[in-house]
Amino acid sequence: MILKFEKAFGTYYIIKVEIVNKNDYLEMDIHTIRNLELVETLRLKERTYSILWLLDKSKTAMGSRKIKNWLMNPLKSEPEITARWDKITKLNEEFLLKDELRDLLYEIYDLERLCAKVICGSLNARDLLQIKNSLGVLPRIKEELNDFGISIKDIVSDLGFSYDINTHSVIFDLLESSIYENPPISIKEGYLIKEGYSKELDELKSIRSGGKEFIAEFEAKIKEQSGIKNLKVGFNRVFGYYIEVSKGQATNVSETLGWERRQTLSNSERFISPELNEKESLILNAEEKIIDLEYNLFCDIKARIKEEILSLKNTADIISELDALASLAVVAEDYNFVRPSINHDKKINIIDGRHPVIECVSKEAYVPNDIIMDENTDILLITGPNMSGKSTYMRELAVIIILAQMGSFVPAKSASLPIIDKIFTRIGASDDLVSGQSTFMVEMKEACNALLNATSNSLILFDELGRGTATFDGMSLAQAILEYVAKNIKCKTLFSTHYHELTSLDKEFSNICNVHVAAHEEKNMITFLHKVKSGPADKSYGIHVARLANMPEDLLTRAEIILQSYEKNSKPTSIADSNIQLAMNFDKSEPDKLREKLDALDILHMTPIEAINALYELKETK
Repeated sequence: MILKFEKAFGTYYIIKVEIVNKNDYLEMDIHTIRNLELVETLRLKERTYSILWLLDKSKTAMGSRKIKNWLMNPLKSEPEITARWDKITKLNEEFLLKDELRDLLYEIYDLERLCAKVICGSLNARDLLQIKNSLGVLPRIKEELNDFGISIKDIVSDLGFSYDINTHSVIFDLLESSIYENPPISIKEGYLIKEGYSKELDELKSIRSGGKEFIAEFEAKIKEQSGIKNLKVGFNRVFGYYIEVSKGQATNVSETLGWERRQTLSNSERFISPELNEKESLILNAEEKIIDLEYNLFCDIKARIKEEILSLKNTADIISELDALASLAVVAEDYNFVRPSINHDKKINIIDGRHPVIECVSKEAYVPNDIIMDENTDILLITGPNMSGKSTYMRELAVIIILAQMGSFVPAKSASLPIIDKIFTRIGASDDLVSGQSTFMVEMKEACNALLNATSNSLILFDELGRGTATFDGMSLAQAILEYVAKNIKCKTLFSTHYHELTSLDKEFSNICNVHVAAHEEKNMITFLHKVKSGPADKSYGIHVARLANMPEDLLTRAEIILQSYEKNSKPTSIADSNIQLAMNFDKSEPDKLREKLDALDILHMTPIEAINALYELKETK
């Protein structure tokens, strides 16, 4: 069971409970996800140059999340995989439709997150505008599909509801008639609701905007009633609105007018009237009432949208899948990916396979390689020099399988693949200092996890396993692991090594096959061909690689001498004289005259002068 969450204003809300059977998806542990750089790179921990970075050409945040979800959860169901391939094929065949759809998708906001805000009640007027603008695009998407004679069912998968895109015209009309186009961020400052939506609100706004007009009309009216031509109506923050009459005219204010004296000044008197007092209350309280009423109307609008939240979520799911499929179609077209096929014979047949990210970012021409493993071949034992591309070759296979099972096309000329249930990797050197585990311990634990949990339908990638300990220990462990996989698990395995002694295992196990990455050596210089060929490599070219790294030449010369010495099963020669072998014979010991004289001395009974003489003799002893 999976609880799906949405985050709004720092708080997570449960929006959906989904029952998920993990057996429906290709299983990858955290080490595999990290080693294959699916969502971030190993060194910089950044999204750029990861597999997700290459695949994500989506136009919406929803589509981006959908692609990541597919990448992290590749399928094992052949019908579901082929259905996604069919939809990518359809979009690439209708390339004009694909381009039109992507342009329209770019105008859609993150409906999934906006729905989460609706659920938790944290959205503001600008969020409602984003919902309205997104819904306004849906009729155009529907129209584009109809123009091409395609139903949404031809593009998206069975999501458990109607395939017809709900344009939510009722919600759109509600938001179109109610929310200002440029509202404030806060929902308690007013200026949210348009004129014409609420009669009561319009009346309050009329009072607020008509205050000056009323004062002018009222002043003209009371001048005529009182006969006082020089009176005026004013306002201050202390007394509010007032009628000001000069001292000379104050006696002309009759009681029949109903005015009440408010303030006496040196040269004038100020009055108020019941009518002015009533209007003052309306004008001064109109702003506050408008803000309260707009807030209440806004909450009512949110509640009405919340009633349609499930339908909105369904629409968001359709849009996200449409965007994700369009993105994969663009990637397939831009990077020359091909549609793979599925076989049930446990065969891997990849012709001119490529690692998509390396091909994309490399400044040099990428060298494609075949990966051929028939039903009788379970293990490819890969040898070759460092820097030649062994690790890339191994990652390439895993990435192609993951891409195929997530429903994407793959970087190859052609590919026929079985359904893989689990992928395990042990690539690169890393330690776990927090847990107090060395590089070798981490290596052994990851290898153990693969050996205990892999099935015959799994894929294992072991890169130079056993290098973290002494040579003979590492070689012994590597051979034992290879034999264990070949005898017991019999799953597809790529095992790279520098232990050339292991290449003889193909004579003992028919399901082990040797391949090597070719290199060309000339005048102490090496050229990596990056081409995988049958058979084992003849040497490792470690010193040649060190030369490419600009190591000091005298150091490299010394390394070559030591290497020749090791290859002859002898010990390293002396630095002073590389041609002389040092030998030590522990069976015969030469007489030690100095020790004999020391043993003959009776130190406790010697006089000082005797001791001095004895010391002199000892110093002269050779």
